[in-house]
Amino acid sequence: MKDQIYGPRLVLFAPLYVSNMCANDCTYCAFRARNKEVKRRALSQEEIRREVEILVDQGHKRILLVRASRIRTRASSTCSTRLRRSYSVKRGKGEIRRVNANIAPLTLDEFRALKGAGIGTYQLFQETYHHATYQSVHLSARRRTTTGASPPWTAPWKPGSTTWASASCSAWPIGASRSWALMQHIRHLEARFGVGPHTISVPRLEPAIGSEIASTPPHAVSDIDFRKIVAILRLAVPYTGIIMSTRETPNIRRETFALGVSQISAGSRTNPGGYAEAEANPAESTSQFQLGDHRDLDEVVRDVASMGYVPSFLYRLLPSGTHRPRLHGSGQTRCDQTALRSQRAVDLHRIPRRLRRPGNAQGG
Repeated sequence: MKDQIYGPRLVLFAPLYVSNMCANDCTYCAFRARNKEVKRRALSQEEIRREVEILVDQGHKRILLVRASRIRTRASSTCSTRLRRSYSVKRGKGEIRRVNANIAPLTLDEFRALKGAGIGTYQLFQETYHHATYQSVHLSARRRTTTGASPPWTAPWKPGSTTWASASCSAWPIGASRSWALMQHIRHLEARFGVGPHTISVPRLEPAIGSEIASTPPHAVSDIDFRKIVAILRLAVPYTGIIMSTRETPNIRRETFALGVSQISAGSRTNPGGYAEAEANPAESTSQFQLGDHRDLDEVVRDVASMGYVPSFLYRLLPSGTHRPRLHGSGQTRCDQTALRSQRAVDLHRIPRRLRRPGNAQGG
C-alpha cells in the first residue's frame, strides 16, 4: 500500500531545537521544569541562523523547529520570527524550503500568524489517550487538561490555518488500545472536518537525563509490537505520512521502511545549538533524549539508496506542475506512478553533489 501511494520515496529532514526552557513538568522529558540536571538554553536569532547554515550545507531542505513549552508571552510572534529567520538563510543554491514546527498549542489567531510566516506543518504530540496515565505523567496544570478532544487539536482546522501533524508517543499502556484510540481520534477529525492528519510520528521513550520513567518505561513497546504498530497505521491511514525519528536504531529504522514509514530524520541533534557544537559541547546535558541512530546525513542517504529507496529533499509531494490528487482526506485517490517516477529526477537534482555517486542516491 505504501508503494502504491508514495512509491520508493523517503523524505529526509532534521529537527532544529531552539530552546529547552520549559514551563511544563512532564516526567518523561529531560526539558521538564523541575529537572535540575539539564542545562537550559535558548538560541538567539544569530545562533538559529548558524544552525540553519550548517543544515543547509549538509544538504537539508526541510527542518522541524522544536521549542520547549515556555510561559505564553508573544509565543506566535517569537516563533514566526524564527520561521522567517530559517527561510532567510541562503548558502549558494542551498536553502530551507519547508519549516515545520513542534511547539505548544496556540490560539486561532496565533495559528494564522504562523501561516503568514510560512509554516509548513504544525506538529502536536498526544502522548497517550489513557486518562490515568496522562494525569500521572503531566504534573503541571498547563498539561493536565490537554486531551485529544481539546481546542489545541481543533483550532488548526479553522479557516486560515495550515496543515498539521498528529504525533503519538508509543510508550504507554497498552499498544493495541492506544493505536485504537488514535484511529478513533483520526476518524473523529475526518467526520468533523473532512480531513485527517498530515503525518503521524511513532516515537518510543528513550533514556533522558533526569527522567527515571524514560529510562525504564513501565510498559515499554517491544520491537515486534513496534513494527506491528507501524504496519497497522499504514493500513488504517494510507494517505498519512509516517515519521520515524533517530530515537530508533538504524536496523529498526530500516525494517520499518517497508512497513509504511515515509519520512525520516537524519543527522539529528536534540539539544539547542547541537549542530554548531556537535564536537565542542557534549549534548547529554542539554538534549531531550538519547539518540539510537548517530549516523550523519551522508551515511543515511547512502544507506537508504542502497536499499532501493529514493532519498528525497523535496518539499512537495510531486514536482511542480504535476497534477496532485487530494491525499489528506478520506476517499483520496492514489498518486500517479508516472509522476512519482518523474519525481526521481527532481529529487536527484536536489541531492548534494557529494552524494550523487554510482551506488548511492542515483542507484535507487
